[in-house]
Amino acid sequence: MASNGADMSKLAVLNDLFMTYQQLNYHHNPQLLQRLRDVQNWQKKRIIRSHAPQFKQKQNVLMAEYFMNRLYGGPDFDALAAQIQRLLPKIHKAEKLIPENAIKTGTAGVTLAILAVQLDEEVAIQLLEDYPNNPALTDEMMRLTYLKLNQGENRLKQLRLLDELGISLDKYMRSFMVQAAFKMCKGAAAKYHFEVMYDFMQDGFLALKPLKSAEKFVKEFTAIERQIVDKVHAGDLNPFQ
Repeated sequence: MASNGADMSKLAVLNDLFMTYQQLNYHHNPQLLQRLRDVQNWQKKRIIRSHAPQFKQKQNVLMAEYFMNRLYGGPDFDALAAQIQRLLPKIHKAEKLIPENAIKTGTAGVTLAILAVQLDEEVAIQLLEDYPNNPALTDEMMRLTYLKLNQGENRLKQLRLLDELGISLDKYMRSFMVQAAFKMCKGAAAKYHFEVMYDFMQDGFLALKPLKSAEKFVKEFTAIERQIVDKVHAGDLNPFQ
């Protein structure tokens, strides 16, 4: 009976996450969706600029791409979210195949992606209010909007979660057993049309391979991001440079 309770709690965590995700306004508002995509694109370019030396190191290239395209919201995440939501009613079957720590780590990744979208949607809503003509985004518009929304605490929470994910990736996702179990799921993923979810995890494994430590990669990343959050909220006029 105990395992059934655990199954239910894990199911409940994912269910709650997707309830939050479904309640986001951009799903029903095309204008907001467009502004959200603008924010996400600005954010991606800014991150690539801020982390260029780290991202260019040969062993980091795949993980940098994974960060930008997979963990950082955007259209990729919408497709993944749709598949995970389809999987939720069948999660008991999946749990027999997928090691528990892999599910926990996956849930942590989903939590991060949804938090990123939530925070960026707040920014997009504020931008539509303050700049109704939808001008192209500038660093100054973003700086002022971040300050106005005072998201500092939530942005730092995002970075704490990311640090924890880095540790989990090293601890759980490098094991031969996890990777072998995962490879065995490939046929089932195709059969039940969960390829997007499979690819999401597969890309994660591939990105981990060249890295000596995911924790080290993430810590380097979050250290720079914390400096930027601090600069924004200290009133620095060029926090993104």
